[in-house]
Amino acid sequence: MENLKFENGTVRILDQTLLPNEEKWIELKTKEDFFEAIQKLRVRGAPAIGICAAFAMAVLSPCENIYQLKEYLDSSRPTAVNLSWATSRMVKAFESKKNLIDEAIEIQREDIEMCRKISEYGLSLLHDGDGILTHCNAGELATSKYGTGLGPILLGKEKGYNFKVYSDETRPLLQGARLTSYELTKAGVDVTLICDNMASLVMKQGKINAVLVGCDRVASNGDTANKIGTSGAAILAKYYGIPFYVLGPYSTVDFDCPDGDSIIIEKRCENEIKNLYFEKKTALDETKCYNPAFDVTDNSLITAIITDKGIVYPPFKENLKKVLLNND
Repeated sequence: MENLKFENGTVRILDQTLLPNEEKWIELKTKEDFFEAIQKLRVRGAPAIGICAAFAMAVLSPCENIYQLKEYLDSSRPTAVNLSWATSRMVKAFESKKNLIDEAIEIQREDIEMCRKISEYGLSLLHDGDGILTHCNAGELATSKYGTGLGPILLGKEKGYNFKVYSDETRPLLQGARLTSYELTKAGVDVTLICDNMASLVMKQGKINAVLVGCDRVASNGDTANKIGTSGAAILAKYYGIPFYVLGPYSTVDFDCPDGDSIIIEKRCENEIKNLYFEKKTALDETKCYNPAFDVTDNSLITAIITDKGIVYPPFKENLKKVLLNND
């Protein structure tokens, strides 16, 4: 399931804000187009955001100051470390006089391979017939292939595994409802959509054997920034003795970020809570809203962090670095 196409020098994305009701591809031409697409979640998911930004740098570099363009694009989603990682790589490619189109294509190719590795590592921890809880969307719509949080499920489907997936709707943007249930249904996976506050009940009923979630940033101590509501699922999993796995590319590990308290949490528009995806407003105009896009899952709640370089178990501060050294 593609989310970005680069053809004949143009970048087009599948507008994910319209799913599942409409599959519409839009062309991005200006830096403002790319900024708006990233900020408004027309393209979303840490790896996909990075890929989109890489192509933005490639196609716009002939007419834009690349350093200013990097700063501009980075500000569209400050929590997603893959965004700044990709733009930094494109700047280095520019300074090395590399072909930027080729570099963006290589970043996309590497993402496919990265997702495959994450999916294989994650699948090694699951069993045929497992019940799996997901939160938000971390599949092919958020990456280039397979995904991170959904990767083991989609790869498992290819290999003949039969999972029973429960997808949290993921308020307020409903990525679990609009995207995950859509994506898994299209792939032929047995998926049941639930409200976020039903996660405790399905765990209590013994329907969940593992929780799989993606991430946007990993602090050096293993605290992770995940879509808002994820830490609640982690607390429930801890209580019920269910393994809680965070899946993401190793590039999301930020060794300059000591802990979760240091992660910048993006604050989004209050209208996403009151207006978006509803025919009528669900609260008065004067009602105040607090709408952080992410929360931080404490490392003590995480069973393992699954990366393309391997499965990392506690203690995360030491083992995240060991995984890197073992792959050099």
